[in-house]
Amino acid sequence: MSMPTASLLQGGVSQAGVTNTASLLGDLTAPLHDALLSLGGLGVVLWIVLKILVIAMPVIIAVAFYVVWERKLIGWMHVRHGPMYVGMGIFQAFADVFKLLFKEVIQPTNAQRVLYVLAPLITLAPAFAAWAVVPFDAQLVLSNANAGLLYLLAMTSLGIYGIILAGWASNSKYAFLGAMRASAQMISYEIAMGFALVGVMVGAGSLNLSEIVMAQSGGKGLFDWFWLPMLPLFVIYFVSGVAETNRSPFDVVEGESEIVAGHMVEYSGSAFALFFLAEYANMILISFLTSTFFLGGWLSPFQGWFDGVPVLEWLAVDGWWWLFAKVFFFASCFIWFRASFPRYRYDQIMRLGWKVFIPISIGWIVVTALMAYFGVFEAGQ
Repeated sequence: MSMPTASLLQGGVSQAGVTNTASLLGDLTAPLHDALLSLGGLGVVLWIVLKILVIAMPVIIAVAFYVVWERKLIGWMHVRHGPMYVGMGIFQAFADVFKLLFKEVIQPTNAQRVLYVLAPLITLAPAFAAWAVVPFDAQLVLSNANAGLLYLLAMTSLGIYGIILAGWASNSKYAFLGAMRASAQMISYEIAMGFALVGVMVGAGSLNLSEIVMAQSGGKGLFDWFWLPMLPLFVIYFVSGVAETNRSPFDVVEGESEIVAGHMVEYSGSAFALFFLAEYANMILISFLTSTFFLGGWLSPFQGWFDGVPVLEWLAVDGWWWLFAKVFFFASCFIWFRASFPRYRYDQIMRLGWKVFIPISIGWIVVTALMAYFGVFEAGQ
């Protein structure tokens, strides 16, 4: 094993700025880590696979329960029952998974077979790969990369290719039109999201997601977070995230009255399930990233408020539970929007992205830079 590889796997921080996962997770995983690495190359592969599963499996399970929560919450908002029969409704999503897995996958006769099969995988893979740099706590992150923000932008942009290929490879005009609409929509809002993150980078003085979170710490709790000085960027980022995931009220790609389920119209069974999984995984990811970039990640909203107060000082303790509470709120907002707003017209969606969000985000980047220059917040602290 070469020396750079050995230093990366056995502790410390590599030249690329990636901190070893065992050192981040602490002594609990160190024995397993050392035992696997003693097996040589096979152990390295097993360790990497194990780290991937530690992230991927909870995400898949979270998607299943997210679907159940969506049905129950919309049912409550519409004053009707959600799922209530399969395990009192809790296992309804798992029943749907089994139904999709056992359904026949019907492939169009004239489809471009290789790309038709690869398209769902190309859409799903970036949705899971992005989780590698998401910090769940101060000591819990798969890859603490210094360029984590750039990595996220790259991964979230790759999903567009799967949608384009799905529409083209299906050899269907309906699927192709849906793919073109989805691609144009995702690209326009991807630009706005990217500009919003430039403001975060200026405020934090870093591309590392853990350092971005720590740049929001201080004695004023939630008033130290970036949502306040970057309020327009915060709103633009989250709304653009809703549009990029093709969710209501921006779901013209799957508008049954307009485009017949968009790029997925020729997919069924397990292939359709992969698109479905990617969409909900991206919704959860956007919720995590919004909380990380603008709401302090795992930081307590009462940080520094109750020092020395015996009954209330536990509220000021930072931890992953604060991150998950914020994520739950934003994930529920996706459902709230679906239950509340009518679908926008396609021209309205594109006008909002190009003529409203992008100019405002560029302008607020300048405002953020001026605030950093004049010491409204100190970049990198």
